[in-house]
Amino acid sequence: MEWRNIYRGLIMGASDVIPGVSGGTIAVLLGIYDRLIAAINGLFSKHWKQYLSFLIPLAIGVATAIFTLARLMKWLLANYPQPTYFFFLGLVIGIIPNLLITVQAKRTFTIKHIILLMFGALLVSLMIFGMGADQGTVITNKTVKTYILLFFAGILASAAMILPGISGSVVFLVIGVYPTIIDAISTIDVITIGVVGIGIVTGIVMMSKIIHFFLRRYQTATFALIIGAVIGSIVVIFPGWPTDPAALILNVGTFASGLLGAYILGKIEHYA
Repeated sequence: MEWRNIYRGLIMGASDVIPGVSGGTIAVLLGIYDRLIAAINGLFSKHWKQYLSFLIPLAIGVATAIFTLARLMKWLLANYPQPTYFFFLGLVIGIIPNLLITVQAKRTFTIKHIILLMFGALLVSLMIFGMGADQGTVITNKTVKTYILLFFAGILASAAMILPGISGSVVFLVIGVYPTIIDAISTIDVITIGVVGIGIVTGIVMMSKIIHFFLRRYQTATFALIIGAVIGSIVVIFPGWPTDPAALILNVGTFASGLLGAYILGKIEHYA
């Protein structure tokens, strides 16, 4: 078992709880993205057992982070939304140099890769237009239609979770079910969690096959698009400038903490 994947899973799970940062983005930063995609696909091959040592510790970390941090994230976003988003803004901006170094962009990128990067950034940044001020309320009276909506929301969100750039939480926000899902996790609503979870697993399996194909055939081009998506997520995460001087100082501090976090993560993985 690759037990250090637990801490990687913790970071990935925490990022997917927050609207803005994708667990896939963190996987790229940690240098395990291509292995993650290969392992998910490998579960459906005759050699599936060899991938469990990678996936089980990762899954433990992700699940632990989601269930332990849901209430904290709910509280932070309700009471300190701007500082929370500025922390993740710093984290995302801080990982971009690491991503470019990882793919050796100076040596491998050509004009077509730069165009793909710009396209990825534009595509993800346009998600901001789907995010209004009111992203829905907690759905308390759930019907069959509600569960069907939650299932397909899970499928769509899982594509975002596994693709670097936008988190699944952003998709939940756009659809209007984010408060309902966070409430379900914090109150352990087993039925809602189960329906969304089945949708997420279904979507991850489907999307991982597509990504695996492109990583095998067009690795540099795929990573160019991925890095563009990460850059574009900055637009989605940015919460606006604070007007109060005290809030500005706090936000600068959390932003700097995000940058430091990205630097530390990069160093940990480099020497691991």
